[in-house]
Amino acid sequence: QVQLVESGGGLVQPGGSLRLSCAASGNIFSINAMGWYRQAPGKQRELVASTPSGAGTNYADSVKGRFTISRDNAKRTVYLQMNSLKPEDTAVYYCNVAGRRIGNFGTIIGFNSWGQGTQVTVSS
Repeated sequence: QVQLVESGGGLVQPGGSLRLSCAASGNIFSINAMGWYRQAPGKQRELVASTPSGAGTNYADSVKGRFTISRDNAKRTVYLQMNSLKPEDTAVYYCNVAGRRIGNFGTIIGFNSWGQGTQVTVSS
């Protein structure tokens, strides 16, 4: 199995910054896409940013120029640097990692895992 552990959420004033981290562990053979999603109360989960393996980055229009996604493949970790935070960024943030893992009897199978979620609150 693959486990994702998130950290870095919290309460910040408008205009402030936070950095989220998400570390993957388990029987991982390879990692392809890594990304961050968020879900605000009463709203659907939405993509914030993603980094497909070796293929650049994608951002939601609402966070372009303020958020930066990065990954450390050796540490199997994805980061989300969030600057110039706004109250509308308040949500639970989830990391998502997709790739291949080593299953029973050494077979290679795909996985798509989610973190437990971390609360980000932007308020004065």
